[in-house]
Amino acid sequence: MTEKTAIMGKVTSVYGVKGWLKVFSFTQPKENICAYPQWLLERDGKKQSVKVLQCKPHGNGLVAQFEGCNDREVAKRYCDHLISVDSSLLPDLEQGEYYWHQLEGLQVKLAGGQLLGKVSHLIETGSNDVLVVRKCKGSIDGKERLIPYLPEQVVQEVNLEAGVIQVDWDPEF
Repeated sequence: MTEKTAIMGKVTSVYGVKGWLKVFSFTQPKENICAYPQWLLERDGKKQSVKVLQCKPHGNGLVAQFEGCNDREVAKRYCDHLISVDSSLLPDLEQGEYYWHQLEGLQVKLAGGQLLGKVSHLIETGSNDVLVVRKCKGSIDGKERLIPYLPEQVVQEVNLEAGVIQVDWDPEF
């Protein structure tokens, strides 16, 4: 499969006896994941496309039912799968806004050109998102850095075409 996908959530466990599954959504608001009628499920390098028949809020999370999944035993096969969708289906963002999957894998450089590493993933802290930057070929050292994603304060520029995020950051920190 060559299409680019974006991870949107995870199937966590079965719900009830009629094939429903509990879903943890990474989207904001969490119900946005329900807007996609086709999900790509992945676990252990294996991918499977499923048609979502129903997806709805339940308690603090979501529950979903897939086509062909009408009992608890069948539903168990879907647990612990990551949920992705074709990234071309995602809504366009405003200028200067990015989806996390667009930032993952980008090189992080200082204004002088020194390479700090690559964005491994992002984490949400409540006050702001944080870039987890890990060493890569050519990085100045082997440190893992947690760099706040604060545009115009720390993050000076994001260049998706060049694959680079320029930051104003103390490399010793």
